Amino acid sequence: MDFGNTLESQINRSDYKILIVDDVVSNVLLLKILLTNEKFQVCTANCGNMCIEQAKAEKPDLILLDVMMPDISGFDTAVILKKDPETKDIPIIFLTALNNPSDLVHGFQVGASDFLTKPFNKEELVIRVMHQITVVAAKRIIEKQNRDLTATISNRDKMYSVIAHDLRSPMASIRMVLNLVVSAMSPDIVGPELYELLDKANRESEEVHDLLDNLLKWTKSQTGRLNVVLQDLDLNDIIPGVVDIFEMIAQTKKIKLSFQGTDAPLMVRADNDMLKTVVRNFMSNAIKFSPEESSIEITMKPEGDFAKISIRDHGVGIAADRIDNIFHKGETTYGTGGEEGSGLGLQLCQDFARKNGGDVMVESVEGQGSTFSVMVPLKKE
Repeated sequence: MDFGNTLESQINRSDYKILIVDDVVSNVLLLKILLTNEKFQVCTANCGNMCIEQAKAEKPDLILLDVMMPDISGFDTAVILKKDPETKDIPIIFLTALNNPSDLVHGFQVGASDFLTKPFNKEELVIRVMHQITVVAAKRIIEKQNRDLTATISNRDKMYSVIAHDLRSPMASIRMVLNLVVSAMSPDIVGPELYELLDKANRESEEVHDLLDNLLKWTKSQTGRLNVVLQDLDLNDIIPGVVDIFEMIAQTKKIKLSFQGTDAPLMVRADNDMLKTVVRNFMSNAIKFSPEESSIEITMKPEGDFAKISIRDHGVGIAADRIDNIFHKGETTYGTGGEEGSGLGLQLCQDFARKNGGDVMVESVEGQGSTFSVMVPLKKE
């Protein structure tokens, strides 16, 4: 499909105004008649200074500008127009009897969109004018779409933020109560069916809370309201606490967590909260996609200028055709216990890791398990 021709057929010419500038009255009248007959709005000026005034007052969509004029030339007029924010975007077609290549080059240097050589015929005039008007129309469409898209994204992010912020606190309370209930109950006390329901509700409350937390952080990150606060951190002080949080959740699937720290401090330069968020998401996914009575290994080690934190599971693994897009596809996935994931967590992990000057990576074999790692810059000595 020819977009230009399609758009041209949709243009209502009466919506567009053309400023004709020529010191010869007969030329102005001829152009005015031709363009008025083509249904365009027309305004006129007879010199460069009047052109500048009319351009500001009338705000035309196109200027037909004679080069040779008594006060200031069309080229000099164009220079003034292009320096003024009010008129700099108005396209200019120069009307000229000059056909010297150097004059044409100079015209384009001062802002010409096109040239119309005198004497001209009606068909050529209309074609060149319509070409510029079509460009103007296309630009307006793009600008409107950009404004609409910006407004839509802004409204979406506000909605996400409100939803996540307003729901996270009550969800945290529900999660805490269910954690306590499940830890205090057993199938012998309440019966296997009720215990299974409580356990399912407990796991789902964890997932909903994590989703809301990720959603709030992702929205703040996208809107520039989440600042990166870099600190000197010893991973041996940070990562064990994150692992401990998941002990109870892992026990519900009889999964063993194995953490291996380093003998010496492993100092990094990172945002504490962002780093914990990345590791929490990797831990949550590892448990979600691991079968019962399996194990998850958490390791840390220096690697070049970075510290590498890895979470290895022995679960369902990832298909080879999904690995390349795993951090930005955002698709829904399901764990071994039917746990539903939005994919937002992995996008957030990549975003946070890169904001800290590092990155994330994954190695996986379908049916054997996955290793998700985050690289964090080491503290410079």
